[in-house]
Formats: sequence, structure tokens, C-alpha cells
Amino acid sequence: MYQMLKGLRVIEGAAFIAGPSCGLHLAQMGAEVIRFDAIGGGPDYKRWPITPKGDSLYWEGLNKGKKSIAIDLRSPEGRELAIALATAPGERSGLFLTNYPVKGFLSHEALAARRADIITIRIMGWSDGSPAVDYTVNAATGIPMMTGPADDPRPVNHVLPAWDLLGGAYAAFAMTSALLRRQTTGEGAEIRIPLSDLAATSLGHMGNVAEVLTQGDRPRMGNDLYGAFGRDFVCADGVRLIVVAITPNQWKGLVQTLNIGEPVTALEQELGVAFARDEGARFTHRTRLFPMVEAAFAQWQSTELRAAFDAAGVTWGRYKSMAEAVTGDPRLFTENPQFQTIRHPSGLSYPAAGPAATLAGEDRGAIIAAPRLGEHTDEVLMSVLGLGSGQVADLHDRGIVA
Repeated sequence: MYQMLKGLRVIEGAAFIAGPSCGLHLAQMGAEVIRFDAIGGGPDYKRWPITPKGDSLYWEGLNKGKKSIAIDLRSPEGRELAIALATAPGERSGLFLTNYPVKGFLSHEALAARRADIITIRIMGWSDGSPAVDYTVNAATGIPMMTGPADDPRPVNHVLPAWDLLGGAYAAFAMTSALLRRQTTGEGAEIRIPLSDLAATSLGHMGNVAEVLTQGDRPRMGNDLYGAFGRDFVCADGVRLIVVAITPNQWKGLVQTLNIGEPVTALEQELGVAFARDEGARFTHRTRLFPMVEAAFAQWQSTELRAAFDAAGVTWGRYKSMAEAVTGDPRLFTENPQFQTIRHPSGLSYPAAGPAATLAGEDRGAIIAAPRLGEHTDEVLMSVLGLGSGQVADLHDRGIVA
């Protein structure tokens, strides 16, 4: 937890990954992020993965460092409390993060009527308001049709919710950008971030849209790296490594380490190409290069080859299960200072992830666990809305808050 955003207050009314991950990024940079949920929990309160007792590890991970208030959002009085929180006064507040529908009691228009300079960041599925999640948006982009073995036409769904994660990070960027403008102009903003637009613009930025318009759909090609040399190969001991050669130095190091200079030179002379200078040629003629590399890999024990690759500056990676990575990789998990072992609301103690960024020379601070649902209800009602203890007790008695 850093303190770059200390003093900033963000109200979060969101579920699933994109919205809550935005709030997480802000909280881990020091913002006070207050999440409101329905009494009993929102739609992601029990989402898998879960503990043997049914507590959501997903919820614990995405809500670290936040405060939690539980409200009866079905009642007019409960909805009024949510609106009051989002529009509470203060130069460093009036920041609302949500994936609620564009229209409704949390519409930007309704909030702006109460606070003209409010900044609303709204995560959406489709830009027209149609519902979607990361996986359905990804299916619409065509990416699953490019993924998987070359000889199998079935689409391959991805496991990593890339558009959700990108959406959370982009939303945090958009909110801080809007805040900087408000500090200069006094203007509020409603910023809509549809996952569909994140996917479409990302594909446009990377050249995929232009590619398909000028050349048609890219064929699927299994694990082959598109546009350069890269793939998985098996060592003599059965260990599978991925090797990537994009730059000239990466290619030279690979050829020298595997001792395949002579056949590579012969192939260059035959084809009239220079693989060291042209990464595209390595891709175009990969079916001729792969057998040479496969045969060379088969002569090496993986530990020896990995050491030789490191010495030559070759870029490689070893395929692992996630259990192997989490329990045995010091760079990723076991000795990574981004993780601290803390006790979570489930009662379990396990390593929790802090902010991915490292502020050089600054103390990272302690990671704060996710709250118990409604843990800060009384505190928030009194400190943010100025209610007295009797008023809060009355709300509890009538089931408006919990």
C-alpha cells in the first residue's frame, strides 16, 4: 500500500472484476475506497474460487484495502444512502465507480443533479448497454478462432479475463485523468468504459483490424509465435521450454547455443534470406527451422540448456503448473516483495498481492486485508454522511443497513 492518493475518497458500487479491480488499484495507491453492497452480498460475494467453507477467495483478493458498507438497495431509503455517499461533499471526493446500468437510480444525471462536479466511471459490457462479460466479448472479437491447434477448428476460450483486467486498469487511469481536469476546470464527467470498446480499440492499436481488412483472418497456428521465431520444444528429460527469438541478438544466441549455425546458413543460402536481420523470414520459414531446433533440444538436459541460454542471452521460459509457480518460483511468488502473508476475512492466512508498481526508494507499506461485508457501515455513515449514532441504530433496526 502506497500513499500517493491519500485523501482521495472513491465510492464503489460494482461487481465482478473490472470495476472492483479499478477500486483495488486506487486503494493500493492510498485512496479511501468505500464499497457498498446489498445486504447479504452482491452478485460476486460468493464467486469462485472459494474456500472449503464457501468463502470467496476472489472477493478477498479484489477488495483488499477497501471499506465495506451493506445497504438494502431495494428500498428507496437504502438507495438514497448510496446516492448520498456517491455525492458527498469534499474537494477530494465525488468520485463514483460503478457497473450499474446507465439508466436508473445511480445514473450520472441523477448524481450530477446532486453534485454537478461528480466524476462517474461506468464499466459496461457493450457500448449500447447490452449485457456482456469478458468471455462473451472475447468470443465476439474473433480471438478464440485464432487460438488453439492448427488442425482443430473449434474456438478456444481463454482462462485469463484480459478485457476485465485491462478495463480495471484503464478505469483507474480515466478516473485520475478526470480528477486532474476537475482540479483545473471544476468540471465533472461521466466516463463510460465498455469492455467491447476496450477489446475493439486494443485490436485496432495492435494492427489486427488493419491486418484482417487487408489480408483476411489470420489462420490459427498452435503455439507458434506470430511474426517471429518462437514455440515450445521438448528437452531430452521431457521438460518443455518455450523459446522466443524476436531480436537479432536473441536469434544469434539461440543458434550458437544449439550449435545449428551450419544448417541455418545452408537454409539461408537456399532461400536467399538472412534470418538474423529479418524476424519475418524466421516466421515465414519456421516449418524448415523447427525441425533443426527440435533435434537440438532433444540433445540437451533442461537444466543444462537453461544455463546455456542464460549465458547467451536467449529468451526462454519453462512451462509450469500454477501450483509449481506459486510454491516454487521466487521471482513470481515465493520471494516477491509484492506479496505479504496476512490473515483474511475467511480466517485463512496466505500471501496477498500488493500494488504491481514499485515506487523506487519508497516503503511499500502493509497490505490491508479485504473487509468483512458491512464491516465499516457505522463508520462510513457517521464520518461521510454525518449521521449520529441514534440515526445509525435506527437504520439497523429497520433493516436499511447491516
